[in-house]
Amino acid sequence: MSTQKNHDLTVGVIGGTGYAGGELCRLLLGHPQVARILPTSREEKNFEEIHPNLLGSGLSFLSADRLAQQADELDVVFFSTPTGEAMRTARHYLDRGVRVIDLSADFRFADPAAYERAHGPRHESPDLLKEAVYGVTELYRESIAQSRLVANPGCYAITAILGLTPLLQGPATGRRVSVHAVNGTTGAGVTPKRALMHAEVAGSMLAYSLGGHRHGPELEEVLGGLARRPVEIDLNTTHGDFARGIHLQANVDVPEGTTRDDLIALYQQHYGAGADGEYFVRVNARAAQGGLNVKDYSLYPSIAAVNGSNFCHLGLDVDTERHIAKVVAVTDNLVKGAAGSAIQNMNVMLGIDETTGLRHYAL
Repeated sequence: MSTQKNHDLTVGVIGGTGYAGGELCRLLLGHPQVARILPTSREEKNFEEIHPNLLGSGLSFLSADRLAQQADELDVVFFSTPTGEAMRTARHYLDRGVRVIDLSADFRFADPAAYERAHGPRHESPDLLKEAVYGVTELYRESIAQSRLVANPGCYAITAILGLTPLLQGPATGRRVSVHAVNGTTGAGVTPKRALMHAEVAGSMLAYSLGGHRHGPELEEVLGGLARRPVEIDLNTTHGDFARGIHLQANVDVPEGTTRDDLIALYQQHYGAGADGEYFVRVNARAAQGGLNVKDYSLYPSIAAVNGSNFCHLGLDVDTERHIAKVVAVTDNLVKGAAGSAIQNMNVMLGIDETTGLRHYAL
């Protein structure tokens, strides 16, 4: 591991050609305590051609083998790779004292059998699963601070977990939770697919994985643990005709008599109000204007309000006739859903103020 101080960090980004890898580089370039960024590519590519928004950054790709040879220089390495790669390679860096943050699904399950049920292949480093910490900073901060291996959550998962935890630890009744989420097309990765071409998706929506999305078991394991009871997640996912962002709505049964004001009080007690408390989680507490059937759009958050930022905005309401709490949670899938939360975890692992490099607001 590098002997550099926290103000002079060297960071590796394995998988620097993808959307999340590029976003890691963008955010790390603005981090005041990061001195060197070493992104990798499987092929010989020009960094600024792949990420033209970072023109003039001075970054260039190196091979994953070259980065592995330079592991002793690194303080942290991020894996922004397809599922299956980090489990084969993370040990090389851990053995050299490098902190590892994995943005894939390789270390999100404590039980290798649960990983195999969700993702298919046999886990190649099951012993590392026991020490990996699930990386929702707002919920597992103390464990993350002591960890050398963090499993960053999936983008749908972190959005749903932040949106549902206060309810599931509080007044929620019943076992099943319905979650309906729309993701930007960057959530499908950079591999070309005709269905995701602009000509195909513009003015349209594209449902997928309705038979069982891989984030469903992840959510059931984490939310069930937080709720201390079994939770069934009915997860429905769709790509919208926009590049980035997640708009998630969840329905949860609550006791008769529960009001929107009750939910706002519950969530503000859990997360704080405004920037007081969990800095990156903001609860929309605006009072409703007008009566029944008035379309008050200001009550619920929008994707545009978080894009480019590490914030999660939450909106709350209750169908008082049917006793159903309605949660709206929005994030940027590339920031809070990937690179931003990963850097937030890096900060906590290194004893840096966790908001460092991430305090900017939405575009």
